[in-house]
Amino acid sequence: MNELIKELKGKLIDLLNLADVTPEQFDASAQLVGGDLGIDSIDVLEMVVMVEKDYGVVINSQEVGEKVFASLVSLAAYIQANRPGGAG
Repeated sequence: MNELIKELKGKLIDLLNLADVTPEQFDASAQLVGGDLGIDSIDVLEMVVMVEKDYGVVINSQEVGEKVFASLVSLAAYIQANRPGGAG
């Protein structure tokens, strides 16, 4: 899962234009939405689209999204558990 977390750090930094954040500074356990990164509801929509497009994993409710986007670790775990073709 460490490779997936590393990959997600890069994708989120690019997707959300987090120019001041390096992958090394990106705390995988820190709160994503509403945390220090300033991620808002529009950013969450962009992340949902990226997860569906890049990983084939659907996040189809706000309740699921709140749990999934709690941290980078929870996002990676959700992708790994729900990815087509099993873990990988």
